[in-house]
Amino acid sequence: MNEQEFAELSAGAALHALSPDEERRYRAALAVHPEWRSIAREDADAAAALALPVAPVTPPENIRSSLLARIAETPQADEAARPGAISERDRTAPASSAGAPAPTAGTRDIRREGVDSDAAKAPSPSSDAGAAPGGGRRGLRILFALAACIVLLVGIGVGAVALTGYLNRPASVIALEQIEGAADAQQASVSLEGGGSAVAHWSTSLGRAVLVTEDIAIPAEDQTYELWFVRGDTPVSAGTFSVDGGDAIAELRGEMHAGDAIAVTVEPAGGSPTGQPTSDPVVVIPTA
Repeated sequence: MNEQEFAELSAGAALHALSPDEERRYRAALAVHPEWRSIAREDADAAAALALPVAPVTPPENIRSSLLARIAETPQADEAARPGAISERDRTAPASSAGAPAPTAGTRDIRREGVDSDAAKAPSPSSDAGAAPGGGRRGLRILFALAACIVLLVGIGVGAVALTGYLNRPASVIALEQIEGAADAQQASVSLEGGGSAVAHWSTSLGRAVLVTEDIAIPAEDQTYELWFVRGDTPVSAGTFSVDGGDAIAELRGEMHAGDAIAVTVEPAGGSPTGQPTSDPVVVIPTA
């Protein structure tokens, strides 16, 4: 894993939005590359800042009067659509024609044709133009409700994903977090053949240990890795583990004793049939 890939996982970890597999990879990279902890801290700080409440802002004193004035100047849909409503043009028309001689028949026909022509050009009440005022309001309400629903659904969805990812963390990841939080938490690392690495994390007070590997060789299909506590000259099996692309976070089964070494051997699938190592260890990490 390179630094850019880790940064992407770190952002998700800060929001508790990683899947269990992503959480495992994130923890493994963090354990192997302690120099990347600054990235994790910055992301955690940024996530915490996003959770802070926004400071209240006092609106300008004239905002209410300005809003009311704008409403008074804007034609209202109900008034424009009311039957029998008289427009400003209708109110001024009689005054301009007062005292005018009665039109002749020819004149009446010409005016009638003009009225018919204007009526043909005017939008009908069912047209888009006539429905614009009321339709615009309804459209805004629909958009507002839709936006509110989207915000609600997104909030619930993100929260659910984050909560699900957090609750479904692998047991080994939880154990690693608990060890790292212990007052006597310790760790030690070794380099592996082929350029990989292994880091042991343990806490004597908790009696727990976790091994984190990166770029470890993938065993054959009929083989597996087995963990061991080595007490003096006696190996004690601590369970098997699998790797994903060479990476793994594995908790050692059983109680760790002070001074135990942590070892890994390659065994037949399912673990050693004898309860003792059947091959030379590929990882040995002293804890004392």
